[in-house]
Amino acid sequence: MHLAVTIDTEEDNWSDYDSAPVLSNIGRLTELQKLFDRYKVTPTYLISYPVATDKNSISILRKILADGRCEIGAHLHPWNTPPFDEERIPKNTMLFNLDEDLQYRKLESLHAKIVDNFQFEPISFRSGRWGFDQTVARNIQRLGYKVDTSVSPYSSWEKYHGPDFSDRSPMPQKIQVGTGGNSDSWILEVPATIGFLQDNYDLCNRCLKTISGSALRHFRLVGILDKLNIINKVCLSPEPDSAENMIRLAESMKRNGYQILNMFFHSTSLQHGLNHFTETKEEAEELTRRIERFLEYAAAADIRPIKLSGALELTQQGGRN
Repeated sequence: MHLAVTIDTEEDNWSDYDSAPVLSNIGRLTELQKLFDRYKVTPTYLISYPVATDKNSISILRKILADGRCEIGAHLHPWNTPPFDEERIPKNTMLFNLDEDLQYRKLESLHAKIVDNFQFEPISFRSGRWGFDQTVARNIQRLGYKVDTSVSPYSSWEKYHGPDFSDRSPMPQKIQVGTGGNSDSWILEVPATIGFLQDNYDLCNRCLKTISGSALRHFRLVGILDKLNIINKVCLSPEPDSAENMIRLAESMKRNGYQILNMFFHSTSLQHGLNHFTETKEEAEELTRRIERFLEYAAAADIRPIKLSGALELTQQGGRN
């Protein structure tokens, strides 16, 4: 089994669509990287346009990259990535809602800045706010991206003008974007790891969808099932879930035959007060402890770290342990 760690590396005020970006949280990556180094983890920093164009952020990340201690990928927020030709409305904060040509021009703009400022050709991508579909897949493939991680399994973002991934499993999958059947005709989707502590993922998901779509949702039945350990949906993320639940999820994934884990979180969570996950200093410190506890477990369980792009080789090898 293998572990990728993917971090949305972005501006402090990413949800403020009108203000100039602030990037103080990027300084926290130096200490975080020391933790990764201790466990021989090579994280994938998925960087937004403000990060890719900020002198201090570039300096911090270029050193880590030059030492071979990380991978740099792309993470696109439409509202602060030029060109700004779309209407400024909530729907257009989702990349996949923009027309195909504008999508491509924004992607090209971010890609060029990463290449220019890091002297590195990124091949890993995550769309901001999970705003991904087949058109985005086709556009990133045109720019040379090989791996995407924009899918959040068993989740729907439709009420935020986003995609519906509620029937998608955590299993990596080739997405066909062209013809010919060669490596240039597809990209590899490596979803963020979201699953269940129970073994029948499909059944658990169907039950939760049925409850959410019926009058039973008003009785908070989902929360009751979670507390009774009947159906527990868990993210491999230190933001919403404890180290203990992440470890239990990894064990569940292993029992169910999954070979790649994808831990995910935001760089903004490293600095308290920037998002709802870590509103206090104590919560930010707890988040780091959760990461370390899981990495400690992964090392003891012989779960081998990979860069996100390393999933390509595993897929070509047939996903062997």
